Amino acid sequence: MAEEKSLNFLEEIVESDLKGGKYKNISTRFPPEPNGYLHLGHAKSICLNFGLASKYGGKTNLRFDDTNPVTEETEYVESIKGDVKWLGFHWSEELYASDYFGQLYTYAHILIDKGLAYVDDSTSEEMASQKGTPTQAGTDSPHRRRSIEENKRLFTEMKDGKYPDGSKVLRAKIDMSHTNMLMRDPVIYRVKHAHHHRTGDTWCIYPMYDFAHGQSDSIEQITHSICTLEFVPHRELYDWFIAQLDIYPSRQYEFARLNMTYTMMSKRKLLQLVNEKHVNGWDDPRMPTLSGARRRGYTPEAIREFCDRIGVAKRDNLIDIGLLEFCLREHLNKIAERRMVVFDPLKVVITNYPEGKSEVLRGENLPEGDSTREVPFGRELWIERDDFMEVPAKKYFRLAPGQMVRLKSAFIIKCEEFIKDANGTVTELRCTYVPESRSGSDTSGINVKGVIHWVSAQHAVPAEIRLYDRLFVTEDMNAIEDDFTNHLNPNSLQVLKTVYAEPALANSKTGEQFQFLRMGYFCLDPDATPNKLIFNRTVTLRDTWTKEAGK
Repeated sequence: MAEEKSLNFLEEIVESDLKGGKYKNISTRFPPEPNGYLHLGHAKSICLNFGLASKYGGKTNLRFDDTNPVTEETEYVESIKGDVKWLGFHWSEELYASDYFGQLYTYAHILIDKGLAYVDDSTSEEMASQKGTPTQAGTDSPHRRRSIEENKRLFTEMKDGKYPDGSKVLRAKIDMSHTNMLMRDPVIYRVKHAHHHRTGDTWCIYPMYDFAHGQSDSIEQITHSICTLEFVPHRELYDWFIAQLDIYPSRQYEFARLNMTYTMMSKRKLLQLVNEKHVNGWDDPRMPTLSGARRRGYTPEAIREFCDRIGVAKRDNLIDIGLLEFCLREHLNKIAERRMVVFDPLKVVITNYPEGKSEVLRGENLPEGDSTREVPFGRELWIERDDFMEVPAKKYFRLAPGQMVRLKSAFIIKCEEFIKDANGTVTELRCTYVPESRSGSDTSGINVKGVIHWVSAQHAVPAEIRLYDRLFVTEDMNAIEDDFTNHLNPNSLQVLKTVYAEPALANSKTGEQFQFLRMGYFCLDPDATPNKLIFNRTVTLRDTWTKEAGK
């Protein structure tokens, strides 16, 4: 009997709330700002919010926090929706903070009427100096004592477009000596004459995140508003707005964000990588974006399994990217069809195989069941250059003069001689094969220790291979103090142009995953055409990084 998995702290809260009758049903939300592409850190939040609602029979809204028109684009909205669907989740309602601009404007007037908000003409520098420090109380703005009537008039004029950007803001009137700096009269509206991707030019004032977020949760009657730990100080302000407005009491809970080794998950810095051409767009397979992971060949099943394994914590920690790669290998091993592809080709001629003859052999296709594939075989083959050694090292079991090896799913061959060019480079091997050693019906009685992959030269299709590796060389990118671009891995991409593949790969579909025998897991890139196959390495067969780093 399988051991029952213990509950994480959020599941404990939800179960307690449901059992205690606090809620009949729970509601969560995933609230991304459409100012960039989602990354693996967002995947953790998506899995958590949708997973909780699914487990306890609730619902999850997808709500776009589109309160900053300068950085937001419809392109990002569509990419986010595609990523959430790709991960395997479906939202109850698609909503936008901009849906509530009218309601939020009304809420702001309610605060003004209660004497809890005022229009401030101070500059951003003046407001910063008014804030004080964590150990020193702030000072009141000279505009804090404006009358309710004046504040209502000024705020209405702000909305009507009378004032330029930066000239006035609306601030909540709380406590300039509060121990929580965020409670020292925070800005809740600013003037911004900018075209919004949904509301156009209807508004020239926009709510700040802290004012829009909790009220949006309340309007949607979100029971459990789940945020990352950096929002812990914001919870007090979240609760204050809800209490003063006397609206549905949504509740905020915080969990540790995903920090992963050799990875940077800041949308601002990822945008910098794109803009400075360090990578080839948001979906570059080296990027930790979900679109990059999808293009590289990651599966949603592997990402969901990874998020489940790392669990939900209350404090920040650094997760080894090797765990994600382990989950990926575990899933790909089950679903990726097997193929043979030669990356660094060396010609083999089987001298005792009849000229002009070819035959079709059967090779393994998937590890379980009787799934096989057709593999053409002929007199001339391509093998990996590393699978031949002129002077073999001790315990070298691949091809060498006079040495025998098994061709995967084919025959045993023996190297009889090799040919070099004028530069001393081996260009061709002359081998013989053992006809009765065919895989699956071997009656030769010959035992060999080495098995290598190969491709029939007559039937091979050319391909390009893109070998992707980790984008950064520093384990903890959150701990660096210099320019993060100094830590980029100069060997994060290697392109192999002269590659030969099994002919069946010519029929591959974009994103389709394969295990290239002995070489790793790969998928067909969207750049590929019928005349040019391009495969991306998703992950190696084993964790070679740890070994190379000497760990």
